[in-house]
Amino acid sequence: MAARATAAAREAASPALLSIGQVLAKLTPEFPDLSPSKLRFLEERQLITPQRTESGYRKFSPKDVERLRLILAMQRDQYLPLKVIRGYLEDLDAGRQPQLPGANPAAASILSTERRFSREELVREAGATPLLLNDAISASLIQPAERFPQEALTVLKALVELQRTGIEPRHLRGYRASAERELSLIESALIPVRRRKDPASRAKAAEIAREIAEQLEVVRAGIIRSALGRLDA
Repeated sequence: MAARATAAAREAASPALLSIGQVLAKLTPEFPDLSPSKLRFLEERQLITPQRTESGYRKFSPKDVERLRLILAMQRDQYLPLKVIRGYLEDLDAGRQPQLPGANPAAASILSTERRFSREELVREAGATPLLLNDAISASLIQPAERFPQEALTVLKALVELQRTGIEPRHLRGYRASAERELSLIESALIPVRRRKDPASRAKAAEIAREIAEQLEVVRAGIIRSALGRLDA
């Protein structure tokens, strides 16, 4: 009881901390698309870390609000993906002085200049076998290419780990069909933006597509975690 009273007193003594509703009131005039689910999503992606009360409610400090303002402005004005924004914020948190992403063409195209791998390099880096790569391509889990992107390496590494548990690429063929269904959802959501043909609208559509894909990933992970909970019961 004493600990709870102390926590309550500390909470009362921190009037600067804001609830989700208060944060929305502050930021939605500048960012009309902001919503509670968006705030929770940014927390899930580890871009913000609000404090929690003993009852589990999120509380945001002025510093959190400014960080949110920066994240939202970078999304809105420079159409940067969350991966790039997170890297920039991590540099700031580490005390470095990174260049603002999007301040020059090289920074804005950071994703397009990522390392690419030959077939041999991909297999070696992933600790895989050529047969596993062939099976992954046959199952449409990795797209065939002369030079493979970083994403292919990430997928192949995951397939190496899954193979150790007896799960082979052929068992995952349904994932491609599921991905195609998600792509159809994303394309439908983008119709109003893609009707506008100017470059800014195209860039915004690309960023919205990435955000929707990340949100769908969060939902999928939540469904799997929930199912795992039933297995433990």
